[in-house]
Amino acid sequence: QVQLVESGGGLGQPGGSLRLSCAASGSIRDINAMGWYRQGPGKQRELVGVIGNSGSTKYADSVRGRFTISRDNAKITVYLQMDSLKPEDAAVYYCNLIDGHGMYYWGKGTLVTVSS
Repeated sequence: QVQLVESGGGLGQPGGSLRLSCAASGSIRDINAMGWYRQGPGKQRELVGVIGNSGSTKYADSVRGRFTISRDNAKITVYLQMDSLKPEDAAVYYCNLIDGHGMYYWGKGTLVTVSS
């Protein structure tokens, strides 16, 4: 069993910042990548950003330049620094881990609201 626990969601102001964290625990085999997805109201879940073992990153066009993903391998934790928040960033954010066998694991999600 692999558990992913997100934290750091809440209310952010337009133009403001929030930082999400996701800690992984359990029977984790080799990790291929960790990342963040989000699902807004009435929308499909979409990739926000992913970070590989080498530290390489990939971002959705909508967040590139505003969001930064990072990872602490010792703590098996992935972070998402969200700056210059926009109302359209409001969503439930889900942590994701892909192990070395291609298995996907998901957190339960953390709600981000953007409002003044």
